[in-house]
Formats: sequence, C-alpha cells, structure tokens
Amino acid sequence: MEFSADVKKFIEECEWTFAKTYASTWPHEYIVQEKVDNELYVKLAEQIDTYGHKENFYSTQMIYFNFDGRTYWHMENIINRCDENETYERREQDGRLPRE
Repeated sequence: MEFSADVKKFIEECEWTFAKTYASTWPHEYIVQEKVDNELYVKLAEQIDTYGHKENFYSTQMIYFNFDGRTYWHMENIINRCDENETYERREQDGRLPRE
C-alpha cells in the first residue's frame, strides 16, 4: 500500500523539522498539525492508522507506515518520520538501542 497522490505531494512539500533533542538517541523529523494543511494532515494520519502495522517502541505499541525508505507514525497533533533503519525494532535487532 502506498499513500494517495495528494498525501505524497503533501509529504514532499511539507517542511519537516529535525528533532534536535533526539538527534543522538532517536533521530527523526516531524510536522505539527497546526502549522500545515489540516485536511491533508488528517488524511495522512488516517492513512497511517488504516494501512500501517503495529510495532513496539519499548513497551508501547504504535502504528507505523513504511513508505519510500521512511517510517511514519503520529501522536496527537504531530506526525513523525525516520529512516526505516532507525525504528525501535530494527535497532533492537541490530543491537543499536540507545543507552539509557
């Protein structure tokens, strides 16, 4: 499953912010709902929820959607993305979880 054409365009045109606070532990980018097109934000979040898959982030289960080498997920008014090789499960498999 892929994102719809309008969501793909939205993803490409959004200005994603690098999460500096997590640069050394969980590198990722994000967008905030209030700063982007609300209709397309909601559509992207719905597609993640509908077509995504469940994976763990430590003891929390999240819904992730892989697309074009990146993994997307959302929490309330934020949609995040990271490289597919930087997810919790991939890093756990590779023995690359950050030290606590």
